[in-house]
Amino acid sequence: MKGIDERPLNDILLPDYLKSRQALINEWLFRLIPDEKAFPPTIHKSMRYSLIAGGKRLRPILSIASSEAIGGDLETVLPFACAIEMIHTYSLIHDDLPAMDNDDLRRGRPTCHKVFGEGIAILTGDALLTHAFSILSRPELGGDVDPSTRLKVINELAFASGTEGMIGGQVLDLEAQNMSLDIEDLSTIHRLKTGALIRASVIIGALIGGAKEKEMNALSAFGQYLGLAFQITDDILDLESPQEISGKTQNSDITNNKATYPAILGIKASKKKAKEAADKAVAAIEPFNHQAEALRRIAYYTICRDR
Repeated sequence: MKGIDERPLNDILLPDYLKSRQALINEWLFRLIPDEKAFPPTIHKSMRYSLIAGGKRLRPILSIASSEAIGGDLETVLPFACAIEMIHTYSLIHDDLPAMDNDDLRRGRPTCHKVFGEGIAILTGDALLTHAFSILSRPELGGDVDPSTRLKVINELAFASGTEGMIGGQVLDLEAQNMSLDIEDLSTIHRLKTGALIRASVIIGALIGGAKEKEMNALSAFGQYLGLAFQITDDILDLESPQEISGKTQNSDITNNKATYPAILGIKASKKKAKEAADKAVAAIEPFNHQAEALRRIAYYTICRDR
């Protein structure tokens, strides 16, 4: 397949692996989103602006790597992985709105509402969310995935994105501004707001790849610990990563009076907690063979990244 490095996973350097999978995801996203000239053009231009802007593509890559870990087919999982990225991007657009975090930059570019206005930004997020489920339910996409598995994928992603997942976490995050939280409360917010979609990304890849119950349990635990490691590191990067590297406004958590791991634990203890979470993620998939090597390397990349 075009853009894929076909060496065995344990022979590929992680940057090469990430670059290869990012290229495939970007290619598929470009195909799956309506052309910006399609009627009505403004919404499609805004969708493409936000979605094709770049980013780590961590969530869809996790779906791919999870499927690969159990011998799944790459081309089969790609449209499902792209649907996850659409939902993630919708959440970022809404997060950046003045009524939420009021951010001016995302992925190194002006945020959607800065370019297209708040009304179109809201509709762009709505459109990406809706389009994601259109992709998930189209039988011509995803090879020979059977209807029952497709339904499980749709249910998993809807649950992770809804009030018991990402949206619920965002509500708690908004309500917690200017409040003093303990580490348990903060962990709940992050488990829902960020962790739920990361865990779902791993589970969806496992479902598409045909994971057995024991494999599914291990990958679910991996996703849960990885989500924690990712969010702690995100909190640290908000303080330490310069804007020109992160592509986001620095110290936005402080500006918005948000509780974070560094604010409660301090930087040193937060980095230790992130490392412990990454170690637990890797331990969860210890029985897997070399095909899970990408997941192991991503776990440690998550806590060493600079954006």
